[in-house]
Amino acid sequence: MALAGMQADTPLKPLNRFPRMVQEYFVERVRDLDRANRRAIAALHTKAEAEAYVASVRKKIALCFGPLPPKTPLNARITGRVERDVYRIEKVLFESRPGFLVTANLYVPKGRKFPLPGVVASCGHSNNGKASEAYQSFAQGLARMGYVVLIFDPIGQGERLQYVDANLKPRFGIGVSEHIRAGNQQVLAGEVFAGWRAWDGIRALDYLLTREEVDPRHVGVTGNSGGGTMTTWLCGLDTRWTMAAPSCFVTTFLRNLENEEPADPEQYPHHALALGLDMSDFLAAMAPKPVIVLAKEKDFFDVRGSEEAYRRLKHLYTVLGAPGNIAYFAGPTPHGYTQENRTAMYRWFNRATGISKLQEEPSLVIEKDETLQVTPAGQVAGMGSRNVAAFTREKSRALAARRKPLAGPALTDAIVKVLKLPPRQETPDFRILRPLSGRRYPKKHCTIYVVETEPRIQALVYMLGDEQHASRPTRPVESALLYVSHESADTELREEPLIGDLIEASPGATTLACDLRGIGESQPDTCGMNSFLNPYGSDYFYSGYSLMLDQPYIGRRTYDLLRVLDWLGSFGCRNVHLAGKGWGAIAATFAAVLHPAVRRVTLKDAPQSFSEIAETEDYRWPLAVLPPRVLESFDLPDCYRALEGKNLRLESVAHAAGIG
Repeated sequence: MALAGMQADTPLKPLNRFPRMVQEYFVERVRDLDRANRRAIAALHTKAEAEAYVASVRKKIALCFGPLPPKTPLNARITGRVERDVYRIEKVLFESRPGFLVTANLYVPKGRKFPLPGVVASCGHSNNGKASEAYQSFAQGLARMGYVVLIFDPIGQGERLQYVDANLKPRFGIGVSEHIRAGNQQVLAGEVFAGWRAWDGIRALDYLLTREEVDPRHVGVTGNSGGGTMTTWLCGLDTRWTMAAPSCFVTTFLRNLENEEPADPEQYPHHALALGLDMSDFLAAMAPKPVIVLAKEKDFFDVRGSEEAYRRLKHLYTVLGAPGNIAYFAGPTPHGYTQENRTAMYRWFNRATGISKLQEEPSLVIEKDETLQVTPAGQVAGMGSRNVAAFTREKSRALAARRKPLAGPALTDAIVKVLKLPPRQETPDFRILRPLSGRRYPKKHCTIYVVETEPRIQALVYMLGDEQHASRPTRPVESALLYVSHESADTELREEPLIGDLIEASPGATTLACDLRGIGESQPDTCGMNSFLNPYGSDYFYSGYSLMLDQPYIGRRTYDLLRVLDWLGSFGCRNVHLAGKGWGAIAATFAAVLHPAVRRVTLKDAPQSFSEIAETEDYRWPLAVLPPRVLESFDLPDCYRALEGKNLRLESVAHAAGIG
C-alpha cells in the first residue's frame, strides 16, 4: 500500500508526443513561399519587368509596418557639443512623434567644404545604444572620412528606456525585453513595432536633411544587427536614400525559421510573407541604387541565406543594367559590426560618393558614455518623454470611444475577419492512439484522438470513460463536455479542479479535453531547451511568423477548436458544453460564439478584456493569444454578452497581469 501511494504521488511528466509538428508546419509553409520568391526574381528578363518588380515590392512593403503617422514638427534642439580634432559631436534631441523624444549624436567634420554626404547610423542591440563601441566606431570613422553622421538611440536602449522606475532604472530589462513588452501589446491596437522603429529612422533622415552641412544627393544608411534590420526596412520605406549597407541581418526568413532563431518584434514586419516578400525585397526596393550586403561567416544570421539574398539581388540589378551597384562581403568572425565589415562599408560609400580615398579605418578614440549623453539625467523619461505604452493606451481608448457594441452576425463576421479564419469544409480525419494507463485522469479510461484540423496540423482530443474504448466515438454522442487546455490537457485533467466540477455537473455527457496546436501534446521543443514559456521562446517565435503570414496564431488555434467541434458533430453531437482555462479560454470564447453546437460555456481565468491588456504596462499575456487589430472592431466583453444566451459562466476572470 505504501508503494502504491508513493507511485500515486509521483509527478507525471506531461505528454508531448508531437513536439516538432508546429515547426515542420511553418517550415513547409515558408519553404513554399521562399521557392515562389526565387522563381519570381529568376523570371525577370527585361528591364521593364525588373522595374515593375521594384515598384511592386515598394507597394507591398508599405503594407507591412502599420499606419505610419503624419510628419509632425521635430522640435529639434542641441543640448551640447563635444569638440574633437577633425570633427565635432552635437548632442541632438528631436521628437519623432509629438512628445516622443529621440536622443542622437551628430558627427560633423571640421575643415571641409560643405555640403558633405550624410549617413543615418542605426544601432543594433546594445544597452548603451549610440555609445556602444562598435557603433561609435563606424560613426566616428565615417566622420573622419568626411561624412555628416546622425546616430540615434533605438527605442528601449541608451537614453530611451521606455519602462523605468522613479530612479530612471529599467523595470523590465533593456533592449529586446522592452521591445517585446511594447511590441506584443501594440498588435491589439493595430500598431507594428517594426514600424515604430523605422519611423524613428525616417525622422532621423528628416532631421539630417535640415542640416546645411548635408548634401541631399548623397545620403546613406547603415547599421548592424538590429541596426541592420532597420537599414533593411528603411531601404524599402523611403526613396530618399542613395546608398545602403546593412550588416549582420540580411539572410532569408526561411533560414531563420529552419534554424529556430527567434527575432525581436522589430524584425517581424506584419504580412511580409503573405505578400510574397523576403528580406532581399526590402533592399530590392532601392534598386538600382548602390547597396552592399554585409554578413559574417560565423553569424547566427545564417550566411547561406545572406548569399541567397545577394544572388537574388544580383540578378535583379543585372537585369536593371546596374550589376556593379550591388555587392556582398562576409567577414570571417562572429556577429558584430567589427572592423572588417566597417571597412567594407567605408569603401562602398566612398565608391558611391567619392568623398574619400581612404581604404582602411582611421584611428579612433572611443568616448565614454557620459561624454555622448544628450539628456541631463541620461534618460528621456527624465525629460517627460511619453513612452510607447502611453501611445498604445491612448489609441486603445480612442478605439473604444469609436467602437460600437457588436452582436449577432456583425460580431461573428468581425471575429472571422480579425482571426483570418478560413472556410471549413469536410469533416476532419483522425487517428486513434494506443491507450495509456496510469495517467490518473478523473475517469478510469482514456482514448486519445489525433484530429487533423488542416494538413500537417493536429489537435489532440482526450475522451474519458468508465469503460475501455479503443475505437472511434460511439454514435450518437448526444452531449459532450469539451475542455480546452491552458497549457496541457494531460496535466490539467489531473490537476485542474474545474474539470472535476464540470464532470460532476454534467452526468451523461461524454467528457473530452483537447490541446490545440502548439499546446500540451504539440508544445514545440524548439528555440532552446524548455523555451516555451520564455518571452523570447518558441510560442513567441511562431506567433511572430504567424504575423508575417497574416494568420494570427490565436486564429489558427481557434480554427483547430472549430474543427474539433465539427469532428464531434460527425458523431451526432449537437449539444456541447465548452469550457476553457486561461489561454484556452480565449480560443473557447471565439469558438463558442461561432459554432452552433455549443450550448453552454464555462470560462476560467479568461481575460477581462483586450483593452485592459492594451492599456496596462505590466501585462502578462503572450503574443500567441493577442489578435492583431482586434480593438478596431470588437473586444472580449462583446463576446461575453453574446454568450449569455449560451449560459456563460465566468470563473475567476483574469486581469492584464494574467493568471496568478
